[in-house]
Amino acid sequence: MGRVKVSTGAAAAALLLSLAGTAPSLADTIEAALVRAYQNNPQLNAQRASVRATDENVPQALSGYRPKVAITASGGYQYTDAVSVVGGNTIALHGTQVPRSVGATVTQNIYNGNQTANRTRAAEGQVSAAREGLRVLEQTVMLSAATIYMDYLRDAAVVEVQKSNVRVLEQTLKQTRDRFNVGEVTRTDVAQSEAQLAAGRTQLLTAESNLTTTRSNFRRIIGNEPSSLQAGSPVDRFLPASLPASVDLALVENPNVTAAMYGIDVSFLNVKVNEGALFPTVSVQASIQQGWDQSITAPRGLTTAAVAQVSIPVFQGGAEYSLIRQSKETLAQQRLALEQVRDQTRASVVQAWGQLLAGRAQVASAQAQVQASEIALNGVREEAKAGQRTTLDVLNAQQALVNARVALVTAQHDRVVASYAVLNAVGRLSPTVMKLNTSVYDPSVHYHQVRDSWVGVRTPDGR
Repeated sequence: MGRVKVSTGAAAAALLLSLAGTAPSLADTIEAALVRAYQNNPQLNAQRASVRATDENVPQALSGYRPKVAITASGGYQYTDAVSVVGGNTIALHGTQVPRSVGATVTQNIYNGNQTANRTRAAEGQVSAAREGLRVLEQTVMLSAATIYMDYLRDAAVVEVQKSNVRVLEQTLKQTRDRFNVGEVTRTDVAQSEAQLAAGRTQLLTAESNLTTTRSNFRRIIGNEPSSLQAGSPVDRFLPASLPASVDLALVENPNVTAAMYGIDVSFLNVKVNEGALFPTVSVQASIQQGWDQSITAPRGLTTAAVAQVSIPVFQGGAEYSLIRQSKETLAQQRLALEQVRDQTRASVVQAWGQLLAGRAQVASAQAQVQASEIALNGVREEAKAGQRTTLDVLNAQQALVNARVALVTAQHDRVVASYAVLNAVGRLSPTVMKLNTSVYDPSVHYHQVRDSWVGVRTPDGR
C-alpha cells in the first residue's frame, strides 16, 4: 500500500482539467463542440426553418396593397329558337352558336380602415418575435452542448477515479491476505477488504454506465462521438462584473424578455386590425371583356367598365365587436405575461449567479479536501504498519479519498457549467459574444429575399 498508488489516483482526479487523450494536437475543445451544435443541431435547424416560414407573413400582409388581377375565358355550345317582333313584323330566330368570351378584371383596394398597414406591422412584429424565439433556442442548445461536454469530462474522470480505486483495493486485499497468512491480521480484516473491493467494483460499473449514457447524449446534442476532449474553461470573461449588472443586462437582452415585448406589439396591432372592420372600405375595379357569338343578333361585342365602390358596414351580426373585445383582453394578457417573464428572468439570473459563486468556492474546498484526504490516507497506512490502525481504518481512509476526488471533478464540472448558465440567463450565450469560429446565421437575409416578392413559388434556396 505504497504512496505511488495514491499519486496515481490523484492524477485520475485531475482528468477533468487535463483530459486530452493521446493526441492533444487533434483534441476536441468545448468551443469546437459549441460550433458543431450551433451549425448542425436538428432542433435548432428546424427552428430556423420555422422563422423563415414566419417571414412569409409579411409579403402576405403586403399583398393587401397590391392590385388583384383575374383573367376569365369561356366557351360552349348554344341553340336558339325564338320569335321576335320588330316594327310590327314577326321575325323567327333559330340557329346554333358557339359563344366565346375572354376578359380581365383588375381590383385595387384604396382604403380598408388601415387594416393592411396594421396587418403588415403585426406581421413584422411576428417576425421579430420569431427571431427572439430562435435566440432562445440557440442559447438553450449551446448551454446543453456545454453541459453535456462537461458531463462527459466529469463522468470520464469519475470512471478513471473508480478504476484507480479498484486497483488500490485489489492491492490492499492482496497485502491483507498475505498478512493473514503470517498471522498479523484476522479473517475479519480479509473480509472487510473483500467487501470494500466488491463495493468499489460496483461503483466502477455504475460510473461506466453513466458514461455510456452521457456519450449517447453527447452524440444527440453535438452530433459526433466524443473523442480526445480537452478541458473546458469558464466563460467569466464574458460576464458582467456583478449581480446587479447581470440583472439589468438580462432585462434588456434576454430573448425571452424581448420576445414578450414583441408579443405586446403584435397584440396591440391586432386590436387595430379588428377595429378596422368598423371603417368603410373603398376600392376601384376595372374590367374588359370581348365576346363572340353571344347571341344570334350579336355576333361580336366588347364591354369595358370602371367602377368605384364604397362599402360602409352598419351591422354584421356583432362578431366584429366581439373580436375587438377579445383582442383587447389578449393585449392585457401579453402585458401581464411580460411582467411574469421579467420576474422569471430576474430569478434565473440570481439563481445562476449564486451557483457560480458557490462553484468557485466548491472547487477550492474540494481541492483542499483531496489534499487532506491524501495526507490522511498516507498517515493511516503508516500507523497501520505500526499496529496503531486497523485494516478498516485504511479502507475508510481510501474511500474518503475516492469521495473527495469525485467531489473535486463534480465541483470543477459545476463551476464551468454555472458560468455558461449565467451567460445564458443574461442573454449573451451566442457565437458572436463568445467569438466562436463559425459563420453566424442571419435570419434577416431570408426576410429581405422574400419581403417584396410579388410572384414565384420557389424558396430562396431553390426548393
